[in-house]
Amino acid sequence: MKIHIERESVAAEIALPTTDVAAAPASVWVRGPAWDGVWMLSALWLAPLALWLAHGHANPESSPLDLLYFGLTALFWIGHRLGSTWLAYGTEAYRPLLRAQPVRFVVLPLLVTAGCFGVFLPSDTAFPWTRAERLVGLAILDYALVTYHFAAQHFGALSLYRTRVGRGGPGYARRLDRLFALGIGGALVFLADILAGAVAYQNVWVDRWLVPAWLASAQDGIRQGATLALLAATAVMLFAEARAPRRSLPRVLYILGIAAMVAIALRPRSLFLFLVIWNSQHWILATGLGSQTPRGEPAPGRGVVRRVRHVLNTRPWAVVLLLMVTSVLLLPLFEVEANWDREEGINYGDRIFGAVAMGLRTSSWVPALVALGFSTAFLHYLLDRAVYRMSDPQVRSAARGLLAPPQIESRTP
Repeated sequence: MKIHIERESVAAEIALPTTDVAAAPASVWVRGPAWDGVWMLSALWLAPLALWLAHGHANPESSPLDLLYFGLTALFWIGHRLGSTWLAYGTEAYRPLLRAQPVRFVVLPLLVTAGCFGVFLPSDTAFPWTRAERLVGLAILDYALVTYHFAAQHFGALSLYRTRVGRGGPGYARRLDRLFALGIGGALVFLADILAGAVAYQNVWVDRWLVPAWLASAQDGIRQGATLALLAATAVMLFAEARAPRRSLPRVLYILGIAAMVAIALRPRSLFLFLVIWNSQHWILATGLGSQTPRGEPAPGRGVVRRVRHVLNTRPWAVVLLLMVTSVLLLPLFEVEANWDREEGINYGDRIFGAVAMGLRTSSWVPALVALGFSTAFLHYLLDRAVYRMSDPQVRSAARGLLAPPQIESRTP
């Protein structure tokens, strides 16, 4: 069984407005307690469910937890990755931004895509580095970017809930959110990965900075110290929320969800368990946000295709269904890049597509599929930042479905 170590399979970075919010929306929830509980606060049900499924099994990868991860990977991994691409190029809401910000939405994505294919399509002798060496370099870069990307999504979710109670302006609460998200959701997770040996090509770069033998012998003390830091940081966040003039229950629940996931990461021999929860929470949250963002978009003036897309975009369930179907269909293509250098076990795509998925990994298309995997990952980070950059008034207007009260109706004639 292969473990999907690339944690990006994910997300939305939301940089909320730096201007003060005059009044809070009608609800502290993005959509409502039930919807938020499933999509925004999924860590609160994913963690106990994963622990229950893995209980009593010496190897969680051989437990029912693997079946859960298979289902969530198939339904959400690739769909979440392409969600911001759909928002940018498949919605009326963001259409004005393509014209107003061509560098951010057109030029940079084209350069990133061309760069990834330019790195992987040439043969081993075309550059001083072989394809394998080029992949190692990009994989390390991807790991650094995705670690930040996950932490940034947590900052965005906390900021979104803070904005919904009228605390969206700059100040102490915003800085505290960023410190908690990057410190706990970024730095402590990176430390847990180091202790578990799960950092991408750890022996190539991380181990050169450390003494692996000392690290192994001091693991228990490091984990205990990191856990104390986690508890202290969580207590500070909860105390600050309790003293806030306008409290937010969803923020409290989200903070507890982050703390629960990182606490599992800091446990010894819990890598697969943590990956299931950490990845799945990221994918589910990103998919949920992507389904809500365009629901208030204006109706197109002309064009059959645009009208069909508008009908889909103003129905969040339809956007979720589109992303899920896309995720399942593209799973074997993207697993070529995710697992190409692993020789043992099977890919999840094999369980659905059988010989077709296995044949892709030995076909002449492998370099192109590896380039496709990296390019879409990097585009995911870039476009997530672009479509959720709420400091931009144009982006706030495009994302009105996410920021407005839950009862928003689309502007359909």
